[in-house]
Amino acid sequence: MSSLSLQGYVRGQVQGVGFRQATVRQANKLGISGWVRNLPDGSVEVMLCGEEPALEAMTAWLRTGPDAASVDAVELTGCAWQEIAGFVQL
Repeated sequence: MSSLSLQGYVRGQVQGVGFRQATVRQANKLGISGWVRNLPDGSVEVMLCGEEPALEAMTAWLRTGPDAASVDAVELTGCAWQEIAGFVQL
């Protein structure tokens, strides 16, 4: 298996609905490191680092997010490997 890093954006009703907290919990369950943060435009930015199967599962989860969220789009692109310990909310 290969380790990959993905960075990108989740758009829709993703702020004020517990999206970042739920993302941290889901990433920890999947053994993914990285971070999540709100952006001024109402979207959420993520950095995901881990094994390909875990990243695929995380990407699928991001498409729906927690129950209160309404995700319109997930845009992720590969990037240089990031050595990040754990997963944090910024």
